[in-house]
Amino acid sequence: MPDRLRRRLLTAMALSPVLLNLPARAGLPDIQRVVALEWLPVELMMALGVAPMGVAEIHNYQLWVGKPDLPANTLDLGLRTEPNLELLTQLKPSLILYSQGYGPSPDKLERIAPGMGFSFNEGDGKPLTSARHSLVRLAQRLGLESRADQHLAEFDRFMLQMRARLAHRAPKPLLLMSILDSRHAIVFGKGSLFLEVLDGLGIENAWQGETNFWGSAVMGIERLATIKDADAICFDHGNDLMMEQVMSTALWRSFPFVRQQRFKRVPAVWFYGATLTAQHFCHILDSALETT
Repeated sequence: MPDRLRRRLLTAMALSPVLLNLPARAGLPDIQRVVALEWLPVELMMALGVAPMGVAEIHNYQLWVGKPDLPANTLDLGLRTEPNLELLTQLKPSLILYSQGYGPSPDKLERIAPGMGFSFNEGDGKPLTSARHSLVRLAQRLGLESRADQHLAEFDRFMLQMRARLAHRAPKPLLLMSILDSRHAIVFGKGSLFLEVLDGLGIENAWQGETNFWGSAVMGIERLATIKDADAICFDHGNDLMMEQVMSTALWRSFPFVRQQRFKRVPAVWFYGATLTAQHFCHILDSALETT
């Protein structure tokens, strides 16, 4: 399809009030007309009890994030890196939330509606702490400061309860990973959301090697053999067939955590989330570590 024709078709779809029921949405109060182009601000909104009107890449959100669930009427705004700007313009959002350094430039978004950006971490390698600050900032912008205070107080109580609950487990380090393809895995360590949560729970992280800005490292699967004495948790993301192929290899069966039956597959948990992700992660740990 020629590019010009494709653009016309996308524009026609984006501007169709029948397709999107836009007249009804246009009458919504400002707090219900906020859109999120990245998944971290989606979670910040949900922690405040507000569902975004639109979210980018809903299908992939369901595969890689899962929780919190999005309402069924949430609009899909296109790719996180290249959202449908025509659709955004037609929606007339009251606020566009994005992650800094990801997706369209803030200047481009400001031509459509006011914007607000968030960072995964503030340069100190503590993304959960950064997420708390981001939640407070968003609450102030939306006039929901009391909800942020309540959520953070409940989160702190939850973390104390989980630390006590998991204190009984054997003091083995924990490897956190996901299989990306038949030859590569991603693991999490210094600077990750997961490490900050593990520190709060009193659990040692098994991966002590290099990590990137996001607290993760992509590596050849064979490097997992260096993890000698640990529990291992692998986050699934709709990759059952690939996982079965990897797990059927002699290399995989040779890994210590596999031979020791200390490996567990668990549902998706977003690697780069905030407090709701941390809570979901704790629930996953509570279930998985009893049977690893």
